[in-house]
Amino acid sequence: MIKKWFQNIGPGTLVAAAFIGPGTVTLCTLAGVNFGFNLLWAMLLSIIATIVLQEMAARLGVISQKGLSEVIREEIKVPFLKQFITLLILGAIVIGNASYEAGNISGGILGLETVFGKFIYSLGELNINLMSYVIGSIAFLLLYIGNYKFLEKALVTLVLLMSFSFVLTAIITKPNIISILQGLFIPKFPDQSLLTVIGLIGTTVVPYNLFLHASLVKEKWYKKKDFKLAKKDTIVSITLGGLVSIAIIISAASIPSKDILNAADLAIGLSPLYGEFAKYFLALGLFAAGITSAITAPLAAAYVAKGCLGFKGGLQSKWFRLVWIIILVLGVLFSSVGIKPIEIIKFAQIANGMLLPIIAGILLWIMNKKNVLGNYVNTKTQNFIGFIILLISIFLGVKGILKVFNFI
Repeated sequence: MIKKWFQNIGPGTLVAAAFIGPGTVTLCTLAGVNFGFNLLWAMLLSIIATIVLQEMAARLGVISQKGLSEVIREEIKVPFLKQFITLLILGAIVIGNASYEAGNISGGILGLETVFGKFIYSLGELNINLMSYVIGSIAFLLLYIGNYKFLEKALVTLVLLMSFSFVLTAIITKPNIISILQGLFIPKFPDQSLLTVIGLIGTTVVPYNLFLHASLVKEKWYKKKDFKLAKKDTIVSITLGGLVSIAIIISAASIPSKDILNAADLAIGLSPLYGEFAKYFLALGLFAAGITSAITAPLAAAYVAKGCLGFKGGLQSKWFRLVWIIILVLGVLFSSVGIKPIEIIKFAQIANGMLLPIIAGILLWIMNKKNVLGNYVNTKTQNFIGFIILLISIFLGVKGILKVFNFI
């Protein structure tokens, strides 16, 4: 039974690995520290929205045997619109993931440093963090092997490790179950919580995961009848990912101190209260979160570039490898010397703010096209839920752009 479940789990777990990055871990930590269990409902809402959108992406990949960017390139017939959306996708995901990759690697470093301390090499005025190269080397090795099954097994193992670490940490804190259920099912907006609520949704409903998922499912499943397996994988994996995020919020809510800025601080803060084991479990989870995102971000960018630019070949092809290598190398370099490419990150945030509602809208449109999906088009219920999510994504997109320009 367990062996069969492991055989059928895969692409959904990689999507869960992608959205539980250091940014999500930090935001969930701050949500728990500042608002206790009161924002758990926002995470539950995010998980439901993510399952709905990722199920559509998975269905598209299995039934059409094409990635989302390939279908967009084929189905949008107006040349100007096609070029604009293609450039937006490339800008938001390829350039965006390159600018965010340093943060993914730095998140993994925080986990290692919590246990092993810092390893800094000084070169004149420059301080180089050697841990960046450790994380980068592991990510490079896993990606360069270029075998989907091997990559899938490695990431599934890391996600299960991450899930085990964070959930066990939450259990160690002995939370009040009634308070957790109230936080999950009774929406509350404590003072100054609105931006955190928006952030929790924004870090879970991620546009690049839609592209990653549609591309990955066709590496594992080739027949229409396999869609049931893909759907089950999506629901189980994203629910597991959501459970991790909820566990982080629960763990952080148990800390009386407000001097917590990230999950590494949380690990140190838990240590005197719940013993060294809590610290080590959390550090392990943070390392797994960082390294899984450091792998999936370059992978997603390579799939998007492949679909948008139309180059052939799979994981081991020259152009596919070139894209993810560039993104990974940039991430390692920026992370090791502590450079934050602010202007590039701002551009990526604007592009992602525009991309999320556009892609949610295009995905809904494609999911109703019989020439692409045949009898697997959306039901009325799926369209209704999808439309609600589209409205939320427009709100998130506008908020993200306004935040970049300091209007909020």
